[in-house]
Amino acid sequence: MNAEIIAVGSEMLTPQRIDTNSLYLTDQLNAYGVEVVYKCVVGDDRALLTDSIRLAVNRSAIVILSGGLGPTEDDLTRDAVAAALGVGQTYHPDVFAGIEGMFARLGRKVAENNKRQAMLIDGAEWLENTRGTAPGQWIRTANGVVILLPGPPKELTTMYERTVRERLVALLPKQALRTRWYRVAGMGESDLDQLIAPVYTRYTNPVTTVLAKAGDIEVHLRARLDTAEAAEALVNEVGVQVEALLGDRIYSHNGDPLEKTVGLMLAARGATVAVAESCTGGLLGTRLSDTPGASAWFRGGYIVYTLALKQALAGDADGAAIAAAGVVSETTATVLAKAAAARSGATYGVSITGVAGPDGGTGENPVGTVWIAVASNQSVTARRYRFPGDRGRVRTLAAQSALDLLRRHLLSEKG
Repeated sequence: MNAEIIAVGSEMLTPQRIDTNSLYLTDQLNAYGVEVVYKCVVGDDRALLTDSIRLAVNRSAIVILSGGLGPTEDDLTRDAVAAALGVGQTYHPDVFAGIEGMFARLGRKVAENNKRQAMLIDGAEWLENTRGTAPGQWIRTANGVVILLPGPPKELTTMYERTVRERLVALLPKQALRTRWYRVAGMGESDLDQLIAPVYTRYTNPVTTVLAKAGDIEVHLRARLDTAEAAEALVNEVGVQVEALLGDRIYSHNGDPLEKTVGLMLAARGATVAVAESCTGGLLGTRLSDTPGASAWFRGGYIVYTLALKQALAGDADGAAIAAAGVVSETTATVLAKAAAARSGATYGVSITGVAGPDGGTGENPVGTVWIAVASNQSVTARRYRFPGDRGRVRTLAAQSALDLLRRHLLSEKG
């Protein structure tokens, strides 16, 4: 079975609100082998909402709506569902009695317009709301089921877990969904797709999705079959081929971010790291310290934005080398990485120095030029990058690339 999710409410179309309900519902449905094939957000427009529901009911066996079940005139979900299904609505005093009881427990008097919430679509079953006043509804259709859930996340999740999940499981055919989630660094989206497309395009099951953001690419494989064993075997069949092509560009097989992957690598060898940052201004240190358990392997860092502070961290002899080479150089990156490790007592030092923009570029080092270095007692790795985009993007890419360079340095020393 496939599913669709419709979030209802004009407030969900503003930048102040995010539809987290659909993420929760997708996770729940996927756990039982149900693929969510369509999601949408519809404002408080009766005609648009009715059309959206009618399309969804014809396309998918499971249609879930969240929101629009309140007592006011702009709460249109009940009316729109009834219109889309071509049925009426009926007032149920027993449902209203439950709403009155909820108000009484809150020490409030129920308003007349709350009777709207006791209108059940003909043929619907009432779903009790133990966290609020808006009951849900369960409606069987010729094609499957339509489920109306309240919009507040706590009310929705409680209703789903108490009254919806068991009903859904009873409807579902025997099927299982298994996923594989790779995270990749060190290559662009188009290069990655060109490399792995000859593998995944041979399969309609599993479904492959490629998602990209600054310096980080996700590859999702989702296999759906009758049994968990068969689905796992299929996702593994494709996954093995993808892994062979991507090699050590894959830094996570379970969705962990790069900073957590690096932290686990450091912890496994009892090592620590410190950072020296110029153009990123603490962004790298923030990502490392945001990771739970980071105190075991992250010593701290130095924000050395000016030439004087870079020289002070490096000391007299190396400070002179920085002045001679220029702040955006391999020499400076190397000196700062070594100094970060030495001053903090860390096993590894990581440094970032460059031109984030929008000003400060030169012919030799245009905006977006960044040197990153990783140093230990054993070896030093330094690399020059040229990142595209505005100041924020350059800084983000620099921090991500520094983490990946540290990861690769650790891999090379391990060998």
